[in-house]
Amino acid sequence: MTTAHALKIEPNCSYTYLSKNVADLAEIYRPEINLCVVERSISSEIETFVTHLLSAAHAINVIETINVQSFNTLTLLPQHLHFQGYEAFCADIAQVIGMFSDLFELEAIGLRLGMLDKAMCPRFHIDHVPCRLVCTYGGIGTQWLEDAYVDRSKLGSRSGGLSDEQSGLILDADAIGTMPNYAIGLLKGTLWEGNEQHGAVHRSPHLPAESPRRLLLTLDFA
Repeated sequence: MTTAHALKIEPNCSYTYLSKNVADLAEIYRPEINLCVVERSISSEIETFVTHLLSAAHAINVIETINVQSFNTLTLLPQHLHFQGYEAFCADIAQVIGMFSDLFELEAIGLRLGMLDKAMCPRFHIDHVPCRLVCTYGGIGTQWLEDAYVDRSKLGSRSGGLSDEQSGLILDADAIGTMPNYAIGLLKGTLWEGNEQHGAVHRSPHLPAESPRRLLLTLDFA
């Protein structure tokens, strides 16, 4: 997958920006960028805690509208408070919240943290939001397609009831990108001014037997 800054930009086409520097999240403000993916390194302590969560029996489904200044991430999963790595995990989520709120100058954010055992949105689609942050803490990450490899006329109901693979929506299956674990993804939606026709095309991954669950954090404008 190529990065946007290495491409010749064509009119009416959007691109993905790949990086390992969180400062590059600001690249989402470039008109030709509709998806920014930044890989991150995570401590073994957080990885241990995430492994614990993925094997836990009870479900995780946190949905809250939070005040950025007053929200305490330690209240997210109180039932796991005493497990090793919980504080580090919560501190990382607090850091991600801080980056998202600072980037867009948000005082309130819609937060969702959930354990998924099936693809929540298995078809390629676009979101009707200004911009959404996604971060897969465990399991397979969100998948995406750049404009050059997708026929947008086949999105949603225009697929004729056929799967993405059958409808002709995917122009090159080898071009499907998958966000790494712990990477921060910023996806422009149709409510981003000037990007109404170029929301980032993405989907939830199929979950195979060897990786049957994923822990997903999403942040939205409140």
